[in-house]
Amino acid sequence: MTAILNDSRERIRFLRFAIVGITGAIVDFGFANLLTRLFHAPLVLAGTISFLAAILNNFIWNRYWTYPDSRTKPIFQQLLQFSVVSITGLVLRIPILYFLEPPLEQLAKSLGLEYLPYLDAKSIGDNLTLAIAVIVVMFWNFFANRYWTYSDVD
Repeated sequence: MTAILNDSRERIRFLRFAIVGITGAIVDFGFANLLTRLFHAPLVLAGTISFLAAILNNFIWNRYWTYPDSRTKPIFQQLLQFSVVSITGLVLRIPILYFLEPPLEQLAKSLGLEYLPYLDAKSIGDNLTLAIAVIVVMFWNFFANRYWTYSDVD
């Protein structure tokens, strides 16, 4: 963590990594909605395809934009490593969503947020939980990829 704070190259890489993550989320949600709404695919199938598309999107952008100096490893080895890190991030995300959502929903209720128009305590709790999970997993993905997938970068 101190490397990010003290090294301007690492701060730029982290920022680029975060931007790439946003594009990955757009790809993920876009493909999932396209497949479920336009082609009436089941969500599990659509979500799997969209997740794989997001991994590929993020890998390409990270390899060529975030870590352009990473070329000593074969591309398929890096893709496999990047995929393992991403799937591990998904596995880390699931318990966060499962265990954190009920108390955050209860917190929203106790603050009286369940009476807001167009929002209820459940949606507030869900979105707070998701935001926390995204932040935790983003740090996991960045550091695991930086020091494993892109370990050939100075």
